[in-house]
Amino acid sequence: MDIPEQARILRIFIGESDKSDGRPLYEAIVLKAREMHLAGATVLRGAIGFGHSSRLHTMNMLRLSDDLPLVVEIVDGEAAIDAFLPLLDQLMTGGLVTVETVEVRRYGPSKQD
Repeated sequence: MDIPEQARILRIFIGESDKSDGRPLYEAIVLKAREMHLAGATVLRGAIGFGHSSRLHTMNMLRLSDDLPLVVEIVDGEAAIDAFLPLLDQLMTGGLVTVETVEVRRYGPSKQD
């Protein structure tokens, strides 16, 4: 699979406790991206954050949150990201979604493989 040099990055900001049909939302997003044959997806867990509600979510031991902030990042071509957005809307009820243009410098196995 190739990604065009000028691609898009889709960032989805959600909470760890967010669900879609009983499954963790981040998992549902990654599995849907894989099903759609997108180039790849990564879930990043934040140590601290807040969103629309301004409620602080932290991994501080004294205030251990069960809803840490997560960011799902997906990079692919413009057409693939645009085709994925309506499906993402069906999975999500809240959160923040951003799309940016990026330059892909390398994608694929290392030269040693």
